[in-house]
Amino acid sequence: MDGIPDIGPFKKRIQEIDGLMALPDFFQDQRKAASISREQIKLQKAVDIFTELEKIKSEITDHKSIIDDPSSDQEFRELAEAELPELNKNLEELHQNLLVEMIPPDSSDSRNTIVEIRAGTGGDEASLFAGDLYRMYLRFSETKGWRVEALGSSPSECGGFKEVTCLINGEDVYKTLKFESGVHRVQRVPTTETNGRVHTSTATVAVLPEAEEVDIEIDPSDLEISACKASGPGGQGVNTTDSAVQLLHKPTGLMVFCADERSQLKNKNKAMKVLRARLLQKKEDEERAKYAQNRRSQVGTGDRSERIRTYNFPQGRLSDHRIGLTLYNLPQIIEGEIDGVILSLQKADKEEKIKELLSI
Repeated sequence: MDGIPDIGPFKKRIQEIDGLMALPDFFQDQRKAASISREQIKLQKAVDIFTELEKIKSEITDHKSIIDDPSSDQEFRELAEAELPELNKNLEELHQNLLVEMIPPDSSDSRNTIVEIRAGTGGDEASLFAGDLYRMYLRFSETKGWRVEALGSSPSECGGFKEVTCLINGEDVYKTLKFESGVHRVQRVPTTETNGRVHTSTATVAVLPEAEEVDIEIDPSDLEISACKASGPGGQGVNTTDSAVQLLHKPTGLMVFCADERSQLKNKNKAMKVLRARLLQKKEDEERAKYAQNRRSQVGTGDRSERIRTYNFPQGRLSDHRIGLTLYNLPQIIEGEIDGVILSLQKADKEEKIKELLSI
């Protein structure tokens, strides 16, 4: 059995949190209080498992002493030998559970999440695929009881999306969806294909934790705000007032366009949400780059340029290239049943992080 990192810092942090929670103004910031409370629960769970693990180790030592002591009663030795395999099994399970609980949490895991989907190579077929991915995440969100708020979209003439952005509110949204970032590739026969040839198209997914104003401060002088008329396919349902908003963050060159609402103020607020999320992601990516390990994570970096998955419709197959996962229930997956894919990615990520934890 591999070693266990020092539990001391966990106990020390619990004491610090106990002191924070005793302060009279602790619950004034509800979001911060909830985050610290969740941290306390996770830390305490690790300490409790460690305590139980030490107890089992002591029992195993006692059982082995009885077995190895020739003066021990024969009946006691036989009983100790019979109980030892179960104790060793419990010890191994506790060891694995403890390592999982000792993995440093991602500070963004509990945040609401902005999902951006853009059509890539493949013309109309790429736009249709972007629409399929959007619907897949909408249906998956429904099964989780999450609430989805549209932030902006650019429909294509064929019925899909050139790009579409939404905010997903709920429990552990970012923790669940963060490995969806990257290039998704589809292989299928387009509806416009007369010869039955399989075409390959792509769409890009970006999963961004929602940022609060306290996370990212934006200097108003760094923004260039433009109001314009919305446009859409076919000329129907198009907003003809100057309510669409385009934000340009001059220091980074990031640009956000929002035209979903008929109110310029609402469009601006939605655009600011997207801009803050992108700036937070940029900040976190830069921090990760500073302290990057020599070994890349098995499930990747979340870079939107990384090809992560192929959806092969003729074979009914989904392949996640990061972990070598292949599933043959693509019709169900594209309808929102992506739990199996997500659980496999989370398992691979845990295994990688446990390796890093033990190498420290």
